[in-house]
Amino acid sequence: MSLTNKGKSKDKKVRSKKSAGREWFDAILFAVVAATLIRGLFIEAYVIPTGSMEKTLLVGDYLFVSKVNYGARMPITPVSFPFAHHTMPLTGTKAYWEGIKWDYRRLPGLGEVKRNDVVVFNFPMDADAPLSRPVDKRENYIKRCLAIGGDTIQIKDARVFLNNKPAEVPVFGEKYYYVKSDGTDFNPQAIDDLNIEAQRSSADEYIFNMTAADAEIIKGWANVKSVSPYIRPLNEFDSQIFPHNPSIKWNADNFGPLIVPKEGWTVKLDSTNYSVYERVISVYEGNTIKKVGNDILINGKKTDSYTFKMNYYWMMGDNRDNSLDSRYWGFVPDDHIVGKALFVWMSWNTKGTFFDKVRWSRLLGGIH
Repeated sequence: MSLTNKGKSKDKKVRSKKSAGREWFDAILFAVVAATLIRGLFIEAYVIPTGSMEKTLLVGDYLFVSKVNYGARMPITPVSFPFAHHTMPLTGTKAYWEGIKWDYRRLPGLGEVKRNDVVVFNFPMDADAPLSRPVDKRENYIKRCLAIGGDTIQIKDARVFLNNKPAEVPVFGEKYYYVKSDGTDFNPQAIDDLNIEAQRSSADEYIFNMTAADAEIIKGWANVKSVSPYIRPLNEFDSQIFPHNPSIKWNADNFGPLIVPKEGWTVKLDSTNYSVYERVISVYEGNTIKKVGNDILINGKKTDSYTFKMNYYWMMGDNRDNSLDSRYWGFVPDDHIVGKALFVWMSWNTKGTFFDKVRWSRLLGGIH
């Protein structure tokens, strides 16, 4: 005879209901983690604070930057306050802790940095005192990549040459022009309509910061006698220009040629290029380098060559005479690359009136 149970006893699990405070905490924690992953691995929003990329990008443009295109960079300084880049709001203290540092690694991306890409990167000079920030906590900059590792770049009379050929000119790039009038004043509204920055240098001469297309328009004005680009002369030394060496007489409009370092490339070092590659070898690749007489010592050993460990890039702003870029501080290392600028999702004109604060024509516009 078999025995059967007419009823089965069920274990009842008693779950305590979450408090409202706990539910809020869980929701906020999930949102912070999700947002951090999205911003770190996929896409992040930025705003343009300066005019160095005008008129490709305007002050007040809000844009999305893809981390996927070049591959997301893994955190180098992983312990940091969420949504604060390098400085805590209100207190002004560090938003990160340097007690833990990870080696530079990058996830596989859709491609590599290409010439003419508009790129967000960490400002290399923040490595120096007094800031001395770690790589991923250095200030974010945005410029156009003009040259990649292995390229030879040169600037002749403000025209960029890449591997001995004229480089592509940004359609909306700006430059200073001398504008000479017949002595009569220009119509301020006409200048504002073209969004041109104008400074008067004499009774009949002005300096306009404008695109080449705007310059052609200005030439047609009745009171304009001449329009000519402002170009610094050849062999005029500018101490602000990289590599800041008086024996290398370069300026912002006449510069180079120089070769952008590439991973695996071995350069023959000598007195003529020592100042060009010294910072790369020491600051970005972690070696000690110095000159002793005519000898070059790297990590205490005499050498006449060096093989680079990373790829480097040459970045310049489209607003050529109003941009702090590679002409002033040199190469951008691969581990400083943040992502590729995709499109403008909002554009806010701080100088506009109530009805034209939003630049509607720029919304969802791609960045080229």
